[in-house]
Amino acid sequence: MSFIFSTHRLHPDAEAMLKAAGDLRVASAPDPETLLREGEGAEIVIVRAPIPPAFFGNVPAALRAVVRHGAGLDMIPYDAATAAGVLIANVPAVNAPTVAEHVFMVTLALLRQFRPMDRDLRNMGWSAGRAHSDRALDLAGRIMGVIGMGNVGKAVFRIAKYGFQLEIVANSRSPESLPDGVRFLSVDDLVSTADIVVLCCPLTPKTTGLLSRERIARMKPGAILVNVSRGPVVDDAALIEALEMGRIGGAALDVFSTQPLPPEHPYFRQDNVIVTPHLAGITEESMMRMGKGAAAEAIRVMEGGLPVNLRNPEVVEHYRRRFPG
Repeated sequence: MSFIFSTHRLHPDAEAMLKAAGDLRVASAPDPETLLREGEGAEIVIVRAPIPPAFFGNVPAALRAVVRHGAGLDMIPYDAATAAGVLIANVPAVNAPTVAEHVFMVTLALLRQFRPMDRDLRNMGWSAGRAHSDRALDLAGRIMGVIGMGNVGKAVFRIAKYGFQLEIVANSRSPESLPDGVRFLSVDDLVSTADIVVLCCPLTPKTTGLLSRERIARMKPGAILVNVSRGPVVDDAALIEALEMGRIGGAALDVFSTQPLPPEHPYFRQDNVIVTPHLAGITEESMMRMGKGAAAEAIRVMEGGLPVNLRNPEVVEHYRRRFPG
């Protein structure tokens, strides 16, 4: 029976699919040492935590594929897996609507002063809470800038354009793929134009540090930053300084360079910051979609096929030598 290893628990429907197809085991903890020890001998790995490159050392004989539970591949050491002849797959697009909904939830919460209003209403009474409406702002009429026009960026665009009638400017590595109704801008021009800057780009060497000190300084006074990308895309020190000085209006951050975020981190001290623990794409429904999608890819590989969403096609020849027939 095939040994399927998951770094975390999955949606019950996904676990049921995998248990019917093989021996599903879930890591007792997601740290690298535990994953290396408990995942030894796995044929398929379902990835919801960073996989150490050592996992692919000495070309593990049984390992066929690593399947990302979601879209982002930064948790998988691409070069090490490919060199070992291991397939890499993911489940793109299925949580994009969920992430997009999160973007608008936190954007509206910042504009309408939800955090300080809710706190003061509870602690100081009706009038203290209501006083925050003096600084509340409408979303309508603002310019939203989206950096990264993949599945999440396009989902954000649809809600912004057709739900709120916002003007949308965007930056993408594939400008020709931008939807109608989006104006392409360079990153420098986008951050100086948008009232709300939404980071949806993947983490790559080119996007690491993309929102630099210089670009944060270009943002409009009162502008809002929403990051549903990855933490290292943003210069944390520069963002903290801009927030503390009141240079920008606020930030909603779901991802961080260090996760979990330390409880004493400056972001927790600021009323104009909404912090969420990397859950923008997680709901009951999206977990089911991601889990069942990952399970389907795993089963496809175990049955001798290739993943529908194969992300390292250059590995196929090597993989077929490892697993002929």
